[in-house]
Amino acid sequence: MRYKIRLSYDGSTFCGWQIQNNACTVQGELEKAMSILLGTPIQVTGAGRTDSEVNAINYIAHFEVPDEVSFEAAQLCYKLNAMLPHGITIHEVCKADPEFHARFDAREREYRYFIHFRKDPFCERYSYRMRYPLDIESMNRAAEFLLGEHDFSCFEKVGGNNSTSICTVTEASWSTYRPDHCRMMGFPCEDGDYIVFRIKANRFLRNMVRAIVGSLTEVGRGKKKPEWIKELIASSNRSAAGSSVPGKALFFTGAEY
Repeated sequence: MRYKIRLSYDGSTFCGWQIQNNACTVQGELEKAMSILLGTPIQVTGAGRTDSEVNAINYIAHFEVPDEVSFEAAQLCYKLNAMLPHGITIHEVCKADPEFHARFDAREREYRYFIHFRKDPFCERYSYRMRYPLDIESMNRAAEFLLGEHDFSCFEKVGGNNSTSICTVTEASWSTYRPDHCRMMGFPCEDGDYIVFRIKANRFLRNMVRAIVGSLTEVGRGKKKPEWIKELIASSNRSAAGSSVPGKALFFTGAEY
């Protein structure tokens, strides 16, 4: 019997999603807890890999259990939340179609990257503080060159071992926002102190979003023209692109099936 899990996790204490030897990962913690609770070895397949410190909200995974293993999904959800580390929350466990695949059935995935400019103790853990201004209009013009089907090798971590570097990006844009502690509790801020990058694609390469954000901020600082992004993509040269930004400010925010 195949089941689907919907979960969220704070990536700050994990070395990414994918299970690794001698490292604490989300997949590893989930498989360990489920195997104990169900009394049989369980393998969990996720919607995609996230790097160390990267966070996820409404992440989808699936697992298979032998027919002779019976349990109530709601009870398993409750027990998992009691057993798993504080950084992982299980929202739902439910039966899935026998052919459902959390990774291969996902048509689109979405990520968001958060940046702030003013010193803010309530954002440091989940947002990247930039110490120089960024021109959002220029970055949005540059982001338009990401749209469509391209070979994104220039934003792929070396040694990613993907079968192909071709992805189709359907959305990519920057916008300003006001976090809840400013909006609801009066933390001092001005318009433009907080910005977020949103990108959707059918698939993502290892380190791709962080490299894209690092390159777009080069445009935002005025070091590069927006058209540079188009040239980068055509070059397929990772060393020509911008540096990767920290993973702590990146969130996997959903997958569409």
